[in-house]
Amino acid sequence: MIRSRASSALHPAGLWLLAMSFALAVPALAQTTARDPKAIETELRAADERRRALEAEAEGIRMDRTRLNAALIETNSKMRQTQARMAEIEKRLDVATGSEDAIRKSLESRRAVLAEVLAVLQRMRRGIPPAVLASPEDALRSIRSAMMLGAVLPELRSEAQSLATDLNELVELRKNIALEKERLAAEAQTFVRDNEKLSALVTARQGALKEAEQKLAEQRQRLAELAKQSPDFKDLISRSETEIPAAGRAAEQARAADAAQVKNQRVASLPFGDPARLSPKIAFADAKGLLLIPVLGKIVKTYGVTDGIGGVEKGLSLATRPGSPVASPADGWVAFSGPYRTYGQLLIINAGGGYYVVLAGMERINVEVGQFVLAGEPVATMGDGTARTALATALALGASQPILYVEFRKDGMAIDPGPWWAKAEMEKVRG
Repeated sequence: MIRSRASSALHPAGLWLLAMSFALAVPALAQTTARDPKAIETELRAADERRRALEAEAEGIRMDRTRLNAALIETNSKMRQTQARMAEIEKRLDVATGSEDAIRKSLESRRAVLAEVLAVLQRMRRGIPPAVLASPEDALRSIRSAMMLGAVLPELRSEAQSLATDLNELVELRKNIALEKERLAAEAQTFVRDNEKLSALVTARQGALKEAEQKLAEQRQRLAELAKQSPDFKDLISRSETEIPAAGRAAEQARAADAAQVKNQRVASLPFGDPARLSPKIAFADAKGLLLIPVLGKIVKTYGVTDGIGGVEKGLSLATRPGSPVASPADGWVAFSGPYRTYGQLLIINAGGGYYVVLAGMERINVEVGQFVLAGEPVATMGDGTARTALATALALGASQPILYVEFRKDGMAIDPGPWWAKAEMEKVRG
């Protein structure tokens, strides 16, 4: 009878397999394997062929400004969508990894229980009646031990079922993590391919400026001198428009566009169609709630918060993915383009109506002073985060985190950029 009670409370074979499954499940998940050199060579060859095809396509539309602008904006939009998907996958991976760690810690903390289960199972596999396991020479003590074992077995069974549930969940989590990593790798490949296309298009656009290369070199040198002499953005903008012919012409064009500005009916989607336009389609003041964030990332500082040294932040700081393209948030003319103090590469866009957009912290700028740029057009590229700009240093972020600084200015004063961003855009970059 005692044997019957023990048998109904616990299934030794099932628990034995359960315990052994746990022992096999505990080792680390990831294992690295060497890649086949031939596969790597094939990938490199395919990448080189793809690059040449993209360059040929870009060269074919180099002289067609409208098509080139449209291709640039479309490619940048695709890259932003890919980045958004990658960010979502990374969030899910973080949650899944956290859950896996919690389960593993829980299982580790119950090693003693598992040891007890294994010990009982080992003895029960020998086929000895549970009543005589403790002391076969003493029948009375054996009966008492059997009664105690009968009381303990339900609890032991409960612990075993709990272990089984956790093990099953751990297995499922590992499967999900593996799938999410595969999705992330696929999105990363898409990002690389689109980045290759964007680079080819930017190279094609820059090729159209080769004829004026000498003048551009002189202009860059003068801009570098102005950057050294100007103590702040306000002075830099003023000096640029006064002393750099291209910047002065851009300012005149902005004023002319303001005078001829025809207010368009606001729409829910981007009001910046027509890639052939040469002046803003909508006044900057009327673009509130419509602008795209220049780059997807995570907000680390917002306008108006304390800067930690007795002042307040005058712009928005975004931690970005290394190598991310930076787009112009609005139509406008480039007023300054080049390195500035410890801000890294600095770009100032005259958006008309006395408004300026300041972008800082990039590694490379793809546009020149005097050039008209479109909203959503890629104008710069972030670095890998190893260059320590004043922004990253002030925010005490790791070297792997490039920082983009965005500032809006009106008549020489910094203003809150918050009202200009589209609501959906802000949801994408919330810290």
